[in-house]
Formats: sequence, C-alpha cells, structure tokens
Amino acid sequence: MIETEGKMGDPVLLQRFAAWLQPGPLDEDAERSSFFNDGIIVLDTNVLLSLYEYTETSRKEVLSALEHTAGRLWMPYQVGLEFVRGRRSTLESRKRALSDAASEVNKKLMAARKAIVDAKNVVCAQLDKYARAQQEIAGLDALVAGSDVDAHLDVYRHEFKRHLDMLKADHGLALSSADAEDPILVHIAKLYGDGIGQQPEDSVVRGRLEEATAFRFPNKIPPGFSDSGKDTPLKSAGDFLLWEELVEHARKLPAGSRRVLFVSNDKKEDWYEQGSGPSSSRPWPSLVDELRRRAQADLRVETPPHFFGGVREFLDAELAADTYAEIERVSESFEEKVPDTPLLVTEETAAHLEPPDGLALDAFNSVGLVSSTVRVALESASPSRRLFQWWLIGVTAQLGRRSVGETEPSVVIATATRSSEPPSQNWVPGTALPPGEWLHRNSSWIAPWFMDLLDSIPQADRAVLRRLAAQQAESNRRSRS
Repeated sequence: MIETEGKMGDPVLLQRFAAWLQPGPLDEDAERSSFFNDGIIVLDTNVLLSLYEYTETSRKEVLSALEHTAGRLWMPYQVGLEFVRGRRSTLESRKRALSDAASEVNKKLMAARKAIVDAKNVVCAQLDKYARAQQEIAGLDALVAGSDVDAHLDVYRHEFKRHLDMLKADHGLALSSADAEDPILVHIAKLYGDGIGQQPEDSVVRGRLEEATAFRFPNKIPPGFSDSGKDTPLKSAGDFLLWEELVEHARKLPAGSRRVLFVSNDKKEDWYEQGSGPSSSRPWPSLVDELRRRAQADLRVETPPHFFGGVREFLDAELAADTYAEIERVSESFEEKVPDTPLLVTEETAAHLEPPDGLALDAFNSVGLVSSTVRVALESASPSRRLFQWWLIGVTAQLGRRSVGETEPSVVIATATRSSEPPSQNWVPGTALPPGEWLHRNSSWIAPWFMDLLDSIPQADRAVLRRLAAQQAESNRRSRS
C-alpha cells in the first residue's frame, strides 16, 4: 500500500506531509500489484473514448485485456455521462482528420503542379531573353504540359489516397455506430455490469459546483482548475465532479483495503505537479493526501501505457507489441482543446459568419482579382456575399494559392460539381454558360448564387472565378474517386 502517513516513530512533520515527501509512483513500486489485484480501477473518460481511436485489431486486444479487470472496474456517473455523450464527436473527429488529410494532400499536389509550371516559366523566360531559343522553349512547354504534369502527379495522388482509404477501412467503425448498437458501448456496458455510479442529486451537484468555482479553482486546488475557462460552470467542473464521486465511493469500500487506481490520459497541471528533478510531473501529492484524509484510502494515478503494462504484468493479460505501441501513440497524442473542435464553415453557416480581418482580401490578391465590383463584394454583409467571401477563402486554400494560418477556419463550400445529378434542385446545369466558358458543361452543376455573382462582375474577374470553381470541382472529383 502507498504510505501517505509517515512511519510510526517518524517526527510529526514527516508524518503529516508524507505524501509531499515521496516520489511519484514508479513501475517498480513494491506495492503496485495490490492496486491491480485488490483495488478498484477507475478509467477516465478519455481512456474509454480512446477505444474509438484504435485500429480494430488493437481495440479487440485492449478490450480483452480489460476483461482481466472485470469486477474491480468502477465508473463514476460523470465519466459515464461524458463517455456516452462524447462517442459521436470522437468518431466525427477521426472522420474529419482523415478528410482533412485528403484535402491537404490535394492542396499540396496542386501547389506542386503550380511550382513545376512556374519553374518551367522561369527557365523559358531566361531562354527567351538570352538565347531566343524558341525550339528549346517549345520543348519545355511540351514537357510541362498541364495534362502531363497531372498524369505524373496522379501516381502520387492515387498512392496517397490508397493509404488514407486503408486507414478508414482499418478503423472498423462507421459514424452511424454511435448509437445504442455501438459495439464498443455494448462491450463496455457488459464489462462494468452494475459498477456505475448513481446520478448525484441536483442539490449535491450545485454544492460541488459552488465549491469548485468559488474556492478550489481560484486557488488552483487540483483537480480540474485548468478547465475553469470553459463556457459553463458545469463543463468547467467535470474533473472535480468526477473526483468528488471517486472520494465518496472510496469511503464506502471495506476498511483496510481501500485502494483506488485512477487511469487517465490527462497530464495537465491540474492533475500533475509540474517541475524539474526526480519528482517532476508527478500526480499532485495533495490528491493522495486528500483521498487519505477524506476516505482513508490510498491513491495511485497512472497513464494508459503504464496501466496496461501493469495489466499485462500482474493480471497475465496478453497484449501484442504492436497493440502496446498503439496505446502509447494514442496516449501521447491526447490533447484537450477549448473549443474541442476548430471552426468549420459550411454553406449553411457561412451567411452568418464574418471572416477574420484581411483574410478575404488575402484570398482576393492571391488569384489576381482586380475589379472594384469584387472588392465591394468582399466588404458586403449580405448572406450571398458572405457565402462568396468564405468560398474564396476556402478555394484558394484548397488549391494551394496562398499560405494557410494554423488558426484559420476550415471551409467546405463548393460552387460547382461534376456529377450526373445536382446536389439540390436549384443548382444550374453547366450548359447555362456559353460554350468555351466552362469545361465539361454537360456533366456539371453550378450553385445559383455563384451564377448570380458571375453575371454581376467584369469579364476578367469572371474568368478567374470560373477557373477556380472548375479546378475545385475537379479536385473534389479526384478526391472522391
């Protein structure tokens, strides 16, 4: 058992502050096995949600390993609530990450295409200026013809896409699985049985919220004070509500065998003491001390890699080296962000959002637009012009026409598509544009607001915007094929 009170006979100072004078938990602690064999095990929400991040093979092994802890797992109500509510966003986050990766690949390849053409133009300009070597220029033009460059880049595009598709297939979970038939949810429910905390009374939750927001968080008393900036007190206090349930449950365990093994990916400063030296980044001793004072229980805090290493060592669970490596990778990549997801601008939301200062103008300049009519459209607050502003921001980023900042919102707005059927009934067929103004007129559909825009601007900028729309439609088609 981890001693949180000094040995009998030690001076009172050493006894009273024993938790602060001991190092953080180590893998080789003599009493570590007792937490796996005799204690209760509390998995944080992020550990359960990590099950949706693993490949199918690793997920099966991890769930099988957790079977060895059955009967000692206990889930606070707060964890259960966050787990049930967080599954869909976790699946959506993975889907979005793979989609963003595909989009980023297309951006990079489009930028590479442009760089190759630009490099050819530099050489041709020098040949023309200093040698009048028209035959050589013609040869380079033929070598770097747009279709030939695309053919070369398609080799990379298809290979990159194959690997991303393989990741999607290896995941083994569809977004629709985040419902009552979710196989992970069903497995976890059976694993825990009735070891789930009861929902606290509203009056209890209100009291705990008041203690967190009025006393503990302002004084940076762990756990949970790092979350105090979230948009509601209830969201800010999630870790503290979990902690209070844990303390209350530990108090009800049989005396003499009160051990709690808490497993979490969260290593922020409200769970771990940050510092240097041998005791750096250890779980806060005050947590060990508080659980001892309030519940006469011992506490051990571990990350998933350490925990599953213990399950393998003390409970004889089998975990392949590849699975353990994946546990480490997922744990290391855990990062809690506020807000949890970046801003995603769609056709439905764009009309009500004002782009960040200067971003639409940067997009305007990056593609050589010049007319005052389009400049006026960039400054308009009308819904259709907001849609245009966000589309221009998104398409210039997607096609690699400008550098994209880390905090820039993601935009998923298209003005045209190549398909047999329109995205919606009000989209206009490509044949509405005169021959020569649009490629693939017979297999294209154009957004009505974009057609209205084209009709209102001078020919020079009209041609630029048509090209961007057509290139985006082709890029989107390639990413789907």
